[in-house]
Amino acid sequence: MTLAELLTNNTKKAKEKVETTSKLLLDSSLPTDELLAFAENAKDPEKATCIEAIEVATRQNAKIADETVFAFVTKTLTENAPRVKWESAKVVGNIAHLFPTKLSKAISNLLTNSEYDGTVVRWAAAFALGEILKLKTKHNKDLLPAIEAICDREQENGVKKKYLDAIKKTKR
Repeated sequence: MTLAELLTNNTKKAKEKVETTSKLLLDSSLPTDELLAFAENAKDPEKATCIEAIEVATRQNAKIADETVFAFVTKTLTENAPRVKWESAKVVGNIAHLFPTKLSKAISNLLTNSEYDGTVVRWAAAFALGEILKLKTKHNKDLLPAIEAICDREQENGVKKKYLDAIKKTKR
């Protein structure tokens, strides 16, 4: 079964597609660039499934992500589909430590998503920004006060907790 057949197969549930695709990424049967090439032109549901598969795989082994993956998910943070935004943010959170000198654009896009209406998008942005903050890079000079301000405005406790946990770990 080709990647296109797998991801557009309506008899398979999204979770099964994600599981299968992430396993293919992890065992190197599916190169990340092939998945990204498919995702680039896919409709939002398939694109989100591809990014979620990358998220599941990078949670287990961040090193499967290269600069191309990082650039792709940084860009897809700006897309309209909420699921694409939140899955992209989770990937950024999983792999940010691999690209500590290339975080500026991702941070900018995540800060924009931190103001999004949907809670899941804000939570994912909080997760990624928190992971970046914990890296203690040069970005923290501007990022820490920005996160503290977001945290003050945030009404949702789950999102706020993500920020507070990261702030606490950064100040140790």
